[in-house]
Amino acid sequence: MRYRQLGRTGETVSEIGFGAWGIGKGAWGPADDGLSIRALCRAFELGFTFIDTALGYGDGESERLIARAFREYRERCLVATKVPRKAGDWPPKPGTPARVAFPPEWIVECTERSLRNLRADVIDLQQLHLWTDEWLQDPGWQDAVARLRDQGKIRRFGVSVIDHRPETALELVRSGLADTVQVIYNIFDQSPAAELLPLCQARGVGVIARVPFDEGSLAGRLTPETVFHDFRRDYFRGERLRETCERVERLRFLVRDEIGTLAQAALKFCLSHPAVSTVIPGMRRPEHVEENCAASDGIPLRPDELEALKAHAWPRNFYL
Repeated sequence: MRYRQLGRTGETVSEIGFGAWGIGKGAWGPADDGLSIRALCRAFELGFTFIDTALGYGDGESERLIARAFREYRERCLVATKVPRKAGDWPPKPGTPARVAFPPEWIVECTERSLRNLRADVIDLQQLHLWTDEWLQDPGWQDAVARLRDQGKIRRFGVSVIDHRPETALELVRSGLADTVQVIYNIFDQSPAAELLPLCQARGVGVIARVPFDEGSLAGRLTPETVFHDFRRDYFRGERLRETCERVERLRFLVRDEIGTLAQAALKFCLSHPAVSTVIPGMRRPEHVEENCAASDGIPLRPDELEALKAHAWPRNFYL
């Protein structure tokens, strides 16, 4: 495993992190807790030092499983979690005030719940699970974050950017109020590279790249006949799955002697941008941990491959 700086925080994290949404079940359907814990333990053994979870992942189940798996690895890992919105639409409608989505006392309450779930005294990185720059001047959430810092309950603060809308966090990055931003960045959605990633690099804001596999398609294992038993039944509804699989097939040129799988190539794409601190694929099995870890071998995509991938950007939002 190779390591990178998490922006200006002074923290060093594994460039492949453990995305813990799936182990919380919920939208991803049933999961074997024993298998999930073995996956977490295998990640720790292989040098993963960054875990991303959320209070909303299975109503805290993901956090509780992480606590069960920690044991002797706790001091080596940085754990990031998130405060779910209390009310309002996802994504927020224009004009929705921060006090509706993230009232100050709600941020504090959720942080306390996450601390209990994680069996921790402090959260390494607390994030708002939704963000829009309209909320930048609202003092409520800022006061809650400052209070939690002063009480020693959180070390760092960041936000998770609205799906496929990296422009909604530009002013936050400029403000210096966030240590990190988490954003969808993958071969299909390259839009953060236009403004957000260069700005984060210039301002020393850590970047957590999420959804590197486009909910599984860029791992290269889906077919038009794949049947889903989770939220992807809607995500890939209608002709979406067929078209996605056709586009994925055009990416097979990335698999070569040095890069064994399309999943590894997809991770290497995310890591090719110097602003990215860590990329967080979801994992629920030890063998997936091992495959993803193997992408951190220091062998980058070639310049000609990165240039060719620009033509494979695919602007769309299957979450809607």
